[in-house]
Amino acid sequence: MINASMLQDILYNCVSSTASIQGAALVSPDGLALASVLPAEMDEERTAAMSAAMLSLGERIGNELARGNIERIVVEGEKGYGIMVGCSQDAVLLVLASADVKQGLLFLEIKRVVAQIAPILTSS
Repeated sequence: MINASMLQDILYNCVSSTASIQGAALVSPDGLALASVLPAEMDEERTAAMSAAMLSLGERIGNELARGNIERIVVEGEKGYGIMVGCSQDAVLLVLASADVKQGLLFLEIKRVVAQIAPILTSS
């Protein structure tokens, strides 16, 4: 059984401790939200489903283009970024960040969060 409370706490700490991170969600490969801290105007179920679909498609594109395993998928828009990374076979992490974020620091924060989440997912 996945400890949803611990996962929720990790995401909350990520979002609340970094000003440029606006939201985060942990999603199962079939598109169900395991935990999330998203902006109020975002629908959790819809966001989860789109994130899982995008990572799946990105992995297929990476294989077709012979780019190897996909480390992350970055969606860049005028208002900021959506970054998706695999946490394990069981989850995808979506992080939403503002346009003024320093990408290097953002990627480091994402790695830190994944390192916290992965053991919780593997122990369940």
